[in-house]
Amino acid sequence: MMKAILALEDGTIFEGSSFGAEGTVTGEVCFNTSMTGYQEVLTDPSYRGQIVAMTYPLIGNYGVCEEDMESADPQVRGFVVAEVAQLHSNWRAQESLPDWLARHNIPGIEGVDTRKLTKLLRTKGAQRACLSTELTAEQAIAAAQAAPPMAGSDFVTEVTTESPYHWEDESRNWKLPNKTAGDLSNYVELPPVRYRIVAFDFGIKRNILRCLRREGFDVMVVPAHTKAEDVLSLQPDGVFLSNGPGDPSALPEIYAELQKLLGKLPIFGICLGHQLLGLAFGGKTFKLKFGHRGGNQPVKDLRSGKVAITSQNHGFAVDPDSLPDDVEVTHINLNDGTVEGLRHKLLPIFCVQYHPEAAPGPKDATYFFGEFIGLIEDFKAGKYQS
Repeated sequence: MMKAILALEDGTIFEGSSFGAEGTVTGEVCFNTSMTGYQEVLTDPSYRGQIVAMTYPLIGNYGVCEEDMESADPQVRGFVVAEVAQLHSNWRAQESLPDWLARHNIPGIEGVDTRKLTKLLRTKGAQRACLSTELTAEQAIAAAQAAPPMAGSDFVTEVTTESPYHWEDESRNWKLPNKTAGDLSNYVELPPVRYRIVAFDFGIKRNILRCLRREGFDVMVVPAHTKAEDVLSLQPDGVFLSNGPGDPSALPEIYAELQKLLGKLPIFGICLGHQLLGLAFGGKTFKLKFGHRGGNQPVKDLRSGKVAITSQNHGFAVDPDSLPDDVEVTHINLNDGTVEGLRHKLLPIFCVQYHPEAAPGPKDATYFFGEFIGLIEDFKAGKYQS
């Protein structure tokens, strides 16, 4: 197999074998601790501009299935694994992982000591990196050092939709298993629409849209830079703010528009949407040392005391000390105490840093989509000031 190298900006070199596409890419290298769901990770727009390393040692053993993609194409710059499966086994698989990456021009490297790489990133923090099948070690280190940092980067413009679209049309291609009847081969139709919402696409995952529709929302997806007045002209019952990549503080035009929506409609945000709400409230965000990425992040609900195991993918967080008094922290990460949830005390707004739709990951937090229904109903009942 062709040799490949992963070079970090601090001069560390990892040697391995190439799989997927050949060539050279640069970006921030990060690690994900999920044991499954590599395809969803690879196609999550929140990873735009990054080289992703999986801590689980064997990747690719169940191949690739187009139905499991979270966006139309892979979003990562490169992929790092300890071992890639040479033979996949899954009745749903349509292609091997190496062939799929090669077809999409995404380079991968295997044979890397991912435990060493992860420990290095946890100790020194996130680093810029270069993955290459053609550069020397010295050239790759120089390329890593010349790559733009994640802080200050706007990748939302690259992943957002170019024009509004209605998700219902795509929802007709899938149905829900009738688990109540205990027969997964029996399917039921989608539930009737209860409320119409506008979803800002900062890099939205398909499973978020599925979960919203499954809860009874009619979803109109709009580009990230949509003006507040255009949202209000659609007369929705609520607004959803999606996940997305990059530095939230690099998006002042977006959170300035969100400020104009505060108090006008019920708002639910996740991941980047959560961070942008923090900025719209007047708070600040900061870059985490190495981020939270994986399906095993413990989060505590400060209101109930309950702990949920959550799916996360973010490298920035909201500074709780920067928030105004009318915004309360509702959830914290039990590993490092960072903010994982916010709620406005007077306005119909709440948000979480993690992914209630999972894909991949545990489904402990799916109840938030139902809470969004309750928020809209309370707003319509006049329980919030406007």
